[in-house]
Amino acid sequence: MLHPVTARTPVKKRVAVLLSISTVVAALASPVTAAPAPAPAPAALRWADCATPRYPTLQCASLTVPLDHDDPAGRRIALALTRVPHTAAASQGPLLVNPGGPGGSGRTLAGYVASALPKDVAAQYDVIGFDPRGVGRSEPVLDCGPGHFNPVRPDSVPRDARTERANLERVRSFAESCQARHADVLPYIGTVAAARDIEAVRTALGAARISYFGYSYGTYLGAVYAKLHPDRVHRLVLDSVVDPNGVWYEDNLAQDRAFDARHKAFLAWVAKHDATYRLGTGAAEVEERWYAMREAVRATPAGGKVGPAELEDTYMPGGYYDGYWPALAEAFAAYAVAGDPKPLVSAYERFGAVEPSAGNSYSVYTAVQCRDSAWPRDWNRWRADTWRTHAVAPFMTWNNAWYNAPCAFWPTESLRAPDVTNTGLPPALLLAATEDAATPFAGALSMRDKLKGSALVVEEGGGNHGVALSGNTCLDEKVAAYLRTGRAADAACPAQPAPKPAAATRAAAPSAGGAALHGMLGFRG
Repeated sequence: MLHPVTARTPVKKRVAVLLSISTVVAALASPVTAAPAPAPAPAALRWADCATPRYPTLQCASLTVPLDHDDPAGRRIALALTRVPHTAAASQGPLLVNPGGPGGSGRTLAGYVASALPKDVAAQYDVIGFDPRGVGRSEPVLDCGPGHFNPVRPDSVPRDARTERANLERVRSFAESCQARHADVLPYIGTVAAARDIEAVRTALGAARISYFGYSYGTYLGAVYAKLHPDRVHRLVLDSVVDPNGVWYEDNLAQDRAFDARHKAFLAWVAKHDATYRLGTGAAEVEERWYAMREAVRATPAGGKVGPAELEDTYMPGGYYDGYWPALAEAFAAYAVAGDPKPLVSAYERFGAVEPSAGNSYSVYTAVQCRDSAWPRDWNRWRADTWRTHAVAPFMTWNNAWYNAPCAFWPTESLRAPDVTNTGLPPALLLAATEDAATPFAGALSMRDKLKGSALVVEEGGGNHGVALSGNTCLDEKVAAYLRTGRAADAACPAQPAPKPAAATRAAAPSAGGAALHGMLGFRG
């Protein structure tokens, strides 16, 4: 659902990747209900300086945890951690941060959050970043299928049996490669296992309770941790909230419709600025030209790199963050009006093309989502649901289906996702934008209903994914106040203004905070 493919961008976007449950039952032989023998007490973490010019007090450490938490004496794996230490005389303890994915690296996010919070708030917390199991600098690192996203891929929309077979072969091959490379690890990759890792981090930190700040998929990870250990939660901030009722197949279908709506909002913005882009004065006219561009690159990929699947990859980030709209519109106009494919290829290389590290993030993404909950194993079900959704939301429905389709062939047995309903927590703070595409707004309402006493702060009319600490003063003040006091109440904040076309000619996006945050949250993450 929330895709963590990493693009080649100046700020290393896609560190993470669109865009996420039944009652816990004793009969379910999953880590949620297991009562294993206690693991050996972890040694105290050894923090070493790993400062950067931007984060001069950043420290790093490594923690070993059981691969299988039900076998604490068995094989162990390593988690990579970062920390910005508290500086106040009185500390509120650790604040763990997670950028989503699944598959997103959280080590850099610690420095960002510590620097973005008001100084008096950051001073009260040890802000802890971490790479979840299988990710980044944690060990072992998953990488199932190098080259899986190399251009030019088959058209994502399977208009004939040959194209469908080609796409099916790609995703089946990825699942088989993951089994061949990581059969010993795959059964132990999932949200529940990651949540139990968080508890191991808490223990190693020597903290009676921890606070948690998660974006996107990180909201679901935080809710699962809170379900397992409600008495260990001090503060809980969930930004851009996954719908816990749809994990994960149904959430992806809902995401498809929301992304189509957000793409239409982008096209309407282009029409509003026809004086700059010359693509039409009405949204329908601009949309027709966008799909004409898609047909053109289907016949002849732009620069030999950008076919229809790559074009969708390029424009999908606009659904995550409208600060990218000017650059995307500029590339669209250059191709459709001036007949110049070079800016479109540059936009693909900036927003759509993947770095080698994306093999890791996407591998963890699939390993987590395919393991977390049941997926249809009958391809006829996928085909019918995807065509039905494509009929009303054609922008990225098939692209997203192929992104998740390895789950139709995944080698490990799926678990049953736990019900995160929780009556034992202190008040939690949820944040959501009403037009968010990656985690549609209904998910925040569902999560609020499940977390007793929680409060929801809504960015009215906002469409960006990941809204706190990205330049909206109203939202940021709500987060800071909550972290200070633990008190939260439902509230509404206005959205930030839409970008202006002139921003396309500058290196910085309209909101420096928004650009920096979305560089870490990534696209599809």
